[in-house]
Amino acid sequence: MIRILTIVGARPQIIKAAAISRAIKNYFSDKITEIIVHTGQHYDENMSDVFFEELEVPKEKYNFNAGSGSHAEQTAAIMLKTEEILLKEKPDCLLLYGDTNSTLAAAVAAAKIHLPVIHVEGGVRSYNKKFPEEVNRLICDHLSTLIFVPTLSGIKSLQQEGFNLNNLPPYSSDNPKAYHCGDIMYDNSLYFADKAAKQSKILQQLDVENKNFILVTMHRPSNVDDIKSLNELFKTFDELAKQEKTIFVLPLHPRTIKAFENNLERRIYKNVKENSFLKLIPAVSFLDVINLEKNAEMVITDSGGVQKEAYYFKRPCIIMLEETPWVELVESGSAILTGSDSEKIKSAYKYFKENIFALKYPEIFGDGKASVFVCEKIIEAFSK
Repeated sequence: MIRILTIVGARPQIIKAAAISRAIKNYFSDKITEIIVHTGQHYDENMSDVFFEELEVPKEKYNFNAGSGSHAEQTAAIMLKTEEILLKEKPDCLLLYGDTNSTLAAAVAAAKIHLPVIHVEGGVRSYNKKFPEEVNRLICDHLSTLIFVPTLSGIKSLQQEGFNLNNLPPYSSDNPKAYHCGDIMYDNSLYFADKAAKQSKILQQLDVENKNFILVTMHRPSNVDDIKSLNELFKTFDELAKQEKTIFVLPLHPRTIKAFENNLERRIYKNVKENSFLKLIPAVSFLDVINLEKNAEMVITDSGGVQKEAYYFKRPCIIMLEETPWVELVESGSAILTGSDSEKIKSAYKYFKENIFALKYPEIFGDGKASVFVCEKIIEAFSK
């Protein structure tokens, strides 16, 4: 029996972990035992606990309650506690997702004690180290033994960084193996779309059922912590919603709520609060997000996960970032990068409204069975 210790700490990682945990339960329970550790990087109940329940992820065995703090404080706290648990549990390998501080901290802690690291969603690059996520994903890939890459562009990135795609077993951090496997988030979106349609009541609660509406999500520091960008974005949403007479639904991340209340200019704040076309709501569950994405006319976001989910459901997406690691979305023509620039957002909005039926969504994220593939390759690599 292979013992895997899985680290999650932020909402997107809990979602990703659901796909692998489900595959283990349904197909590999006689070969893999999973120990789940929650670092507590996201400590709001709506951002973690609810997701465990809703996505049927097994309850974590450990929770570090790391909470917020500077990047250094958070990373250091998670490293210390991860090392302690790894030495106690003695797993065969450590399974990590994505590019958060939890990912970085756990990868370094495992590498220092020579424990194999498995990185799911590896190879993703924005080529901008100003973003902490880029630093995290780079370091994690270069410490990993197995790297599971969602897209072909990710495979090319690893090649450019010197990874040999033809390495033979036994695999190690000095002789790693990279697999192009498709995206486990696509697995989840397919699996949970029907469940969301049956269980989620968010469309009825917001009175947007059978109506055209725009879904907006934002949480990145470049948009939320920068006061100028924050004000420009809310001013843009206010103006667009009024001009188009279209409902904009904005589930607000906890950090966005705090910034909205504390840093928005009073005039913009007043206009937004009084705009009947803007529906500002607290962060919602994954099933609610899926239902909103699937039924929205268009998505505006700075989230890597939401960008992809919009694509899965064939919805045009305005990306409020200067670059995206998911370059395939932009290359397909179904997504446009705008940053926080008001005129670029309005121009992208106009373009999609006029060309919505001409957009193409090539199948670039696999066949919806990435999680099974990942488990099979883990078993091949670590069976004794």
